[in-house]
Amino acid sequence: MTLHFDTNELIQISFTTSDLGAILLPWLKKGNIAAVSTITWSEFCNGPVTNTQKNVISSILSGNIIDFTKPMAETASFLFNSTGRRRGSHPDCMIAACAILSGAPLCTKNLKDFNRFVPFGLRLHSF
Repeated sequence: MTLHFDTNELIQISFTTSDLGAILLPWLKKGNIAAVSTITWSEFCNGPVTNTQKNVISSILSGNIIDFTKPMAETASFLFNSTGRRRGSHPDCMIAACAILSGAPLCTKNLKDFNRFVPFGLRLHSF
């Protein structure tokens, strides 16, 4: 199974003491795939984040950083317009669009902001 991660999850995973990190490693060893959009990757790199944290997350992702495409941009705009054009919400629309069009659930702690995309095809996952 491929699972997209939101920025808040990457931040949690990047700390060696995180519960999610302990859960994620066995999950990956079963052949599951962790992925993020380039939007999520950019938010994560905005930090503050150390090079070590960035390298750890990069190795967990194994190159599964999904380029943001024109269809994703159009889907993100549809989501933005369909959910009330909330100020500051466009990055979440972009992350949701990437997960929807990739056919992968999104793992996030930020359910409040992402639940509104469920009627438009977003599937949410939590550990």
